[in-house]
Amino acid sequence: MPSVTITHLYTFVALIAVSSLLVFTFVDYADAFKLSSEINQLKNLMNEVATKSTELVTLALNANSTAEAYVEMPVSVGNKQYWLKIENDSEKAWLNGGLGETISGSADLQVCLPREASAVGYYIGGRGAAVLSCDMNDGTPQVTLSCSGG
Repeated sequence: MPSVTITHLYTFVALIAVSSLLVFTFVDYADAFKLSSEINQLKNLMNEVATKSTELVTLALNANSTAEAYVEMPVSVGNKQYWLKIENDSEKAWLNGGLGETISGSADLQVCLPREASAVGYYIGGRGAAVLSCDMNDGTPQVTLSCSGG
């Protein structure tokens, strides 16, 4: 009789181990799926900001004027904090974006702007609308990204 009880105990332990593996696999899959949707949402926000900044640069170049636009942004992406930073080098300008509370040197995503422009500024999620302003500076459009909430 004792050997049957031990066999049942081993079977029960094996079922717990297999069940735990299945549960942990499902949790990992759900986390990966959630992260994928958060990255897609961040990508959509970045495309919206990049499109608006391109419109402002085109307006500044064609009309030689100063323009400003507000882009409504969500407080968070999923339940995570996010950030956007616009930069340039001697050839092009781009918009970096990432998930997290601080702006890091390595971005999760990057969107290149189609025109040469001088670009500076950042936006951290949850601080109001993103403010894009563009003016001409010595014949070069200057794009600035900031937070409406300060």
